[in-house]
Amino acid sequence: MAQSRGRKPGSQELSAKAAAVKLLVFDVDGVLTDGGLYYGPEGEALKRFDVKDGHALVMARLLGLKAAVLTARTSQIVEVRGRELGMVAVEQGHKDKERGLLQLCERVGVTPFEVGYMGDDINDLAPMGMVGLPACPSDAVPEVRQCALFIAQSPGGRGAARELVELCLKATNLWSRGLEMMTKMGSDRPGSTAT
Repeated sequence: MAQSRGRKPGSQELSAKAAAVKLLVFDVDGVLTDGGLYYGPEGEALKRFDVKDGHALVMARLLGLKAAVLTARTSQIVEVRGRELGMVAVEQGHKDKERGLLQLCERVGVTPFEVGYMGDDINDLAPMGMVGLPACPSDAVPEVRQCALFIAQSPGGRGAARELVELCLKATNLWSRGLEMMTKMGSDRPGSTAT
């Protein structure tokens, strides 16, 4: 299990770690969503995703930065959202997230050092301890905040994922190119980017 990383990196060190990221991996509940679970008579009925996170994930994909989901829960809603955003993998039902992350890295062809992982709760500590850039939303549990090298200013499901995407794209000088591309796509082909 991950231990405290002690000293937090300075901005140059954090930027270097972000520039090395080739795959962003996100937990779902509490990271890509606000953590609320809405149940109806047939089981889970709703999850709330943030459109700004979606825009950033589409931009990352178009610029060659891959993204995936790794979650212990299973939900058709997550499968649909992952497909809509063009994620390279939507890994669900992984109670052992450490093993799930290693399998995902092997399949995508990256090392754990080349991964940025954003989690929010204790079951995210193991994968966070393996990756080059462990990250979390502002409202993550204290143990996760202690382990993270990057703590977003936004809470889960309300822009935290976007902050991690921006950090990585800015570290590789791709953010401004992405803004230009997304602006052009929006004006040339309405509805061309799912967010």
